[in-house]
Amino acid sequence: MASSLNTLLHKIIRNGTLIVRGPGGDRQFGSGGDRRVVIRFADEAAERELYADPQLKLGELYMDGRLTVEEGDIYEFLALVKDNTLSEGLTFGMIWRGILRMLASQFRNRVPINHNRRNVAHHYDLDERLFSLFLDEDWQYSCAYFNPPGISLDEAQLTKKRHIAAKLLAEEGQRVLEIGSGWGGMAMYLAEASGVDVTGITLSTEQLKISRERATKRGLNKSVRFELQDYYYLQPHTKYDRVVSVGMFEHVGRLNYRRFFNKVNDVLADDGVMVLHSIGQPYPALYNAPWIEKYIFPGGYIPAISEVMPAVEKAGLLVSDIEILPMHYAHTLRHWRQRFMDNREKAAAVYDERFVRMWEFYLAASEMAFTHENFFIFQMQIVKKRTAVPDNRDYILLREAELKALEESRIRPDRIAV
Repeated sequence: MASSLNTLLHKIIRNGTLIVRGPGGDRQFGSGGDRRVVIRFADEAAERELYADPQLKLGELYMDGRLTVEEGDIYEFLALVKDNTLSEGLTFGMIWRGILRMLASQFRNRVPINHNRRNVAHHYDLDERLFSLFLDEDWQYSCAYFNPPGISLDEAQLTKKRHIAAKLLAEEGQRVLEIGSGWGGMAMYLAEASGVDVTGITLSTEQLKISRERATKRGLNKSVRFELQDYYYLQPHTKYDRVVSVGMFEHVGRLNYRRFFNKVNDVLADDGVMVLHSIGQPYPALYNAPWIEKYIFPGGYIPAISEVMPAVEKAGLLVSDIEILPMHYAHTLRHWRQRFMDNREKAAAVYDERFVRMWEFYLAASEMAFTHENFFIFQMQIVKKRTAVPDNRDYILLREAELKALEESRIRPDRIAV
């Protein structure tokens, strides 16, 4: 085993047991106990690469099969390391790479090039069969709402849609804009449950195709439409009574927050309501996680609420409610990862084994962000006038009850066929 990595692991792993196997034999790290993970390196070069740049190389080595987990799984390995990580475990190489990434991030943030379409295609225009392997029946690719705890993923995603619809205070006949419409499930729920007219915009050609097919299948062509459009080019003369955005804000980029909320201000009616559902992190990041940036979400950025609020205020908008959902995405990602791994052979048939390991690492690392790094979901309700929403939160539960009663008779579910 490379002596540098050996020294680093002795510093980091103090609680639990990590067994490392490789060309140099087996080594044990930690104080023992019930937590035990066993990993194997295929070659000594892999050990040196991991020591030099763990933020990038851990995921790459796992993708390439040069690092495997023989006892436990990749999430348990990541959790064991995270539970033990101390600042003294940082090496000079990690520090200077971090500085370079911070500088590169600052440079990219200041170059006014719009790569939104390309970045969206990188992830959301993947083969649709992939998403069928782990998402719920409605293909909700955002955090579910496990209330009450222990409900199924399908139930939790329906509960999420109901919760957001209740906060929107949508009324029959209103016009609704959805920014980032995914595969159409939220828009169709609003149209059927609340009787509103919905326009959904997306930058994914694959999602657009499926959304339009679903709307036609459910007979919603007159009340739901989907367009391939960037929010920035929405026309200010077209006003919407309600605006909703679920799981899209993470792709806006922190230097574009003012632009985003200015556009919301342009298109939202004076007595309108917006609900923004987004991942949040506890403090602003100096740079994105390099592996996620390179392989999963190029150009994405998870905001801190402290970065969002000034942009809302400067756009002349008011925040009428914020709800923090700290662990619901951890539960969602656990469901997704378990479903995906149950279908790993099908995923490998669509792509290959390297892709399967990449996707498993992505889901496991994302879950760990919520279980170990204080990431959360925030739902922010935004208005132009305080009188647009009630002065208490009782209406949310009342609306949810009304919507739940309507769902059985109004919602025409369709499982997305692939």
